[in-house]
Amino acid sequence: MSNNTIRAYAAKEAGAKLEAYEFDAGELEAHQVEVKVEYCGLCHSDLSVLNNDWGVSSYPVVAGHEIIGTISRLGSEAKGLKVGQRVGIGWNAESCESCDQCISGHQVLCTGEQTPTIVGHASGFADKVRAGWQWAIPLPDEVNPESAGPLLCGGITVFNPIIQHDIKAIHHVGVVGIGGLGHIAIKLLKAWGCEITAFTSNLDKTDELKAMGADHVVNSRDSEALKSQTGKFDLLLSTVNVTLDWASYLSTLAPNGSLHLLGIPLEPVSIPAPLLISGTKSLAGSTTGSPSTLRQLLKFAARKNIAPQIELYPMSKVNEAIEHLKSGNVRYRVVLKSDFS
Repeated sequence: MSNNTIRAYAAKEAGAKLEAYEFDAGELEAHQVEVKVEYCGLCHSDLSVLNNDWGVSSYPVVAGHEIIGTISRLGSEAKGLKVGQRVGIGWNAESCESCDQCISGHQVLCTGEQTPTIVGHASGFADKVRAGWQWAIPLPDEVNPESAGPLLCGGITVFNPIIQHDIKAIHHVGVVGIGGLGHIAIKLLKAWGCEITAFTSNLDKTDELKAMGADHVVNSRDSEALKSQTGKFDLLLSTVNVTLDWASYLSTLAPNGSLHLLGIPLEPVSIPAPLLISGTKSLAGSTTGSPSTLRQLLKFAARKNIAPQIELYPMSKVNEAIEHLKSGNVRYRVVLKSDFS
């Protein structure tokens, strides 16, 4: 087998079961690293790309963008990394490194040639994966590699707004939707020192959410419960992809508060302008995070012993893992363990 051969699990068409797939990745480019995959998280975005829900998929698709592994090869231009070092790769695999956004350290907003890890790129449901060296994020020794993968996508997605909005321990933050993203948000905000309210449609999770760090749990489908939260939140993180009563949620914001969208609702978001103008409130959104913010997150997770709650599957049972994710019963993130012979 060639040194450039990658073994993977791929979907040959939209909605198809994943099957074993080998391909020649070609020569490692000078700016790239090659990582031997140990673990890879399974995210709803993987399902969207596997099913071509966003119309951007190119088959065969090798998904997986919450990758933990060790560097097996370094391109000649790679800096600050070494063979055998454990790293993580998240949503982005490449950025141009020359546009204004990249030069200013905002590579996640690259306006040049940006390559998502699972769009037009072979990704983590494989024995090896490649990425630009800046996107291979060193994993601190204190972080458990088994559960670390979801920090590289779900974790950074909820961490970035904490930095963006300059959230401090004095602030009250609400988290809407407690799944893969929401449960990590609670853990991060607890370590940050914030007061936390979890909004969930399943109150059976109440004890579990309080054990994670939520101070309060509110039924997200109860209009009277929402009214009782009026004027409370400095930041409201919405992780759901469904349409909500946006006016009611805006009313829960304190003056200068922000409703920050992380999930992608299926319909346009309708916002009454007076609710924004009154109290100087804002509607915001963000993608994942640049390499510097990813490094900050992993260092913070190491210092505060923050780990996503996962369910572990062997990678050879990826189709079973996908069906489990579709069931909606995951607590709270599926991680695949590489078991290529």
